Amino acid sequence: MKTNLDPSTEQRFSSRWGFILSALGIAVGTGNIWRFPRIVAQNGSEDGAGTFIVIWIGFLFLWSIPLIIGEYALGRKYRRGVHGTFIYAIGKKFAWMGAFVAFVATAITFFYSVIVGWCIYYFLHMLFRPLPTTLESSMMIWDNYQSGGWPLLFHALAMGLGALVIWKGIRSIERVNKILIPSLLVIVILAVIRALTLEGAMEGVKYLFTPDWKQIGKPRIWMEALTQNAFDTGAGWGLFLTYAAYMKHKFGVVKNAFVTGIGNNLVSLMAAIMIFGTAFAVMQSEMSMSRAEILNVLKNSGPASTGLTFIWMPQLFARMFMGTPLSILFFLGLTFAGFSSLMAQLELPTRILIDVGMKRSRAIIVIIGISYLLGIPSARSLNFLSNQDFVWGLALMLSGAFVAFMLIKHGIRNLRINEIMKDKSDWRLGKWWEYVIRFIIPLAVIILLVWWLALAGGVEEWYNPFKAFSLMTCLVQWSLIITILLLLNKYLQWQTPSHKI
Repeated sequence: MKTNLDPSTEQRFSSRWGFILSALGIAVGTGNIWRFPRIVAQNGSEDGAGTFIVIWIGFLFLWSIPLIIGEYALGRKYRRGVHGTFIYAIGKKFAWMGAFVAFVATAITFFYSVIVGWCIYYFLHMLFRPLPTTLESSMMIWDNYQSGGWPLLFHALAMGLGALVIWKGIRSIERVNKILIPSLLVIVILAVIRALTLEGAMEGVKYLFTPDWKQIGKPRIWMEALTQNAFDTGAGWGLFLTYAAYMKHKFGVVKNAFVTGIGNNLVSLMAAIMIFGTAFAVMQSEMSMSRAEILNVLKNSGPASTGLTFIWMPQLFARMFMGTPLSILFFLGLTFAGFSSLMAQLELPTRILIDVGMKRSRAIIVIIGISYLLGIPSARSLNFLSNQDFVWGLALMLSGAFVAFMLIKHGIRNLRINEIMKDKSDWRLGKWWEYVIRFIIPLAVIILLVWWLALAGGVEEWYNPFKAFSLMTCLVQWSLIITILLLLNKYLQWQTPSHKI
């Protein structure tokens, strides 16, 4: 019998602290600082955004944490990437399903690297150039960046740095995360403290946490809350499953899943407090904007919702005491956040190729090359990037459902008792977890998708697959990938070099 060709698969996280920080690196990314505040704003009403926050927190405990527990358990048990785990856990005929989960995470990586490139560029710009004081000067920075070859260059830089970190395997990923994540948390905390000291900041915080219960009947807010929590935490992506392949048994599953999920959501809330507090304080007092005007900026500013973070935040920092160092810290933190998640997203497909028998160095080169090329459309077009963010963000619902299906078919009770609960030092996992995986997650996906489909017919041009945020653009792209994977299912039923099924 052949042994695995790559020794990096035998590596393990050296400490629970290193594992937790690396897991937080998966969860804490630009989804917390760039995506979360603008999704909250887009789903808020004139009275407040608290309804979205409540639903979003609910999905943390009824979606994200249960899925993270399952990913940790199966990843640690089978020591495989996403695709291989599906095959070993529930059989070859479901190879296409594991491939779809892996594809969704990788499709997000294509445009995510572009966004990390934006962060690196803005950090360097804040470091060496003066802050913009007007909308025109801020837009000029953004337009000059987008109109040249900079997006392609910084997309390549982000991919290249990611490749360097994962080149040696999980040990180098762990070492980098031990620096990135504590630094990021310090930066976010400092930024929140400064934001809350601004006059008028509490108006923004009040808006953030004030619920408007009339929104509770809107399917869009539920779908956005679910997918944002999945985007935030990384639940259902297969990323935790991939890292768990390098997890020691003594680290436990349940405790780490709760720490990862709750820690991630706290970072998201701190980012929202910072941005909403800063926006309300500066726009209201310094720029004499009305509440309606502030909300319009928060909801609609810039293509791909780039305006809030990359166009308005530099202007707001320019009007604050110690604004320049704060802007440098903000974009450094944003870069750290994006990079920590990008490493995990690159490791996921790399591990799949390693499971097939490819050497790590070659697998990384293949993944980096493909990811760079398929990220070029997003680097060149913000409309394309917006579409991909929308389509594959919503596809995380399907990914989560497929992971839940794998857990159920594998034998969820047996997994809980014989794999998870055998760790005496871990928190006890009750039967509630089985009920959530078996009933709540599948039901949530069915209800939300049917609800969305039923109401989408009344949306203008819902049938146009080339419209960025239409129903049909999702259905066409999802169906295309699933059809291709189903046709290739026999080809996808490979056996890894180290085991036979």
